[in-house]
Amino acid sequence: MQLQEILYSQGFGTRRVCAGLIQQGFVQVYMENDPLALVNINDSAIEFVATGLRFRVQGVDWEYFEKAYVLLNKPAGTECSQKPSTYPSIYTLLPSPLRLRPQKSAVQGVQAVGRLDQDTTGLLLLSDDGQFIHQMSSPKKHSPKVYEVTAKHPLDDKQVQRLLDGVVLDDDPKPVRAAACEIVDADGACLHLRLTLTEGKYHQVKRMLAAVGNRVEGLHRSRIGALELPADLAPGQWRWLRAEDLQKLTAKNL
Repeated sequence: MQLQEILYSQGFGTRRVCAGLIQQGFVQVYMENDPLALVNINDSAIEFVATGLRFRVQGVDWEYFEKAYVLLNKPAGTECSQKPSTYPSIYTLLPSPLRLRPQKSAVQGVQAVGRLDQDTTGLLLLSDDGQFIHQMSSPKKHSPKVYEVTAKHPLDDKQVQRLLDGVVLDDDPKPVRAAACEIVDADGACLHLRLTLTEGKYHQVKRMLAAVGNRVEGLHRSRIGALELPADLAPGQWRWLRAEDLQKLTAKNL
């Protein structure tokens, strides 16, 4: 694949812009036989094997990925929307190539896999793979998601059991029961809980606690499937998902 096509596919601008970056000396390529050696490339038509190619654009290191799969540690006070209404968009936390990766549809770049409320923090997936987004968002997938919940008041045994048995979310158009598949008392006082869900309704955790007469004061998603939010990934930071990470997302047992 020509180098300008590689840069274009990774979101570095139009083909003309990518050719200009190369011709002006802003692109270096890491050599396969010496992963530390960088070579300046000035010919935009030179061809490389794209898979696994590592390169540097305007001083920033990148790696070629046919499809982008990204994990973001979502901070509080951000919205999972391209056009936020009140708070800054999570997309402002991502570098422009991730936001500009070309798509066949009118929407460019990676998109959030589901949404977290503006005040909810933690593990958020993003991708430009439409099939992956659909599969991970489908209610039929039943992928376990773990939330760290801080309640306004300690929950008693009856409230915990009701959450496990299932509570009716009355504001649904067709009210159905929503249940947690596991609840762990994280602090011994039933004020901080680790709650696992296998479905994803709108504001589900908040609505479930409201249904048992309590209120969520803090909410953080720490795991999807067997994929945990890395402890060394600070709020607002992101990283690529590797093949082993994607396999963990399909895990049913925690």
